[in-house]
Amino acid sequence: MKVTRSMFQRFRQEDAIATKAVNSLRKAKERKRRQARMMQKVSSGSLPYAPVVMSWLSDQLGIPTNRITQEDIKKLKA
Repeated sequence: MKVTRSMFQRFRQEDAIATKAVNSLRKAKERKRRQARMMQKVSSGSLPYAPVVMSWLSDQLGIPTNRITQEDIKKLKA
């Protein structure tokens, strides 16, 4: 049987769907672990945090890193 371009594309699409299903479960678990790690670092220190923590805080709070205040962090903890 000759594999045509459309068959190849369908195979790739099916593989991508299966891969996404597996990876989404892994990523969800990792997000929970990362949130726990970051909350632990936030609760044990004060501003300024390491860049990776500041980036995570910016994402969680929806504000730029240079505008994050200690009051914003307290709201996140609550």
